[in-house]
Amino acid sequence: MKLIVRWLLLAGALLLVAHLYPGVAVASFGSALIAAAVLGLLNTLVRPLLVLLTLPVTLLTLGLFLFVINALMFWSAASVLDGLAVTGFAAALIGSLIYSACGVIIDALIERVFQRD
Repeated sequence: MKLIVRWLLLAGALLLVAHLYPGVAVASFGSALIAAAVLGLLNTLVRPLLVLLTLPVTLLTLGLFLFVINALMFWSAASVLDGLAVTGFAAALIGSLIYSACGVIIDALIERVFQRD
């Protein structure tokens, strides 16, 4: 249940990103659901490999290169999907920052709601 609620809220967060920033466009809530699932899969499967491969650059930039990796994940999801459009790398960077901030808030709220005593 927790996973489904998180997925629905992250899809809503994608719609919020598209509403707040004009460089990101989402066609519909169905497209946002698919995009949230694809982003989750990319962040689970591809992101750890990229973080490992770019570890020297990440250490050299004191972790700031992780923002670039997040933007690449966001941009690659948009390039694979028809319902999610990103105008360029800067839009992917800002969109991924807003989406990540929403994700942190969503995770905190879900942990509070589904807390077990």
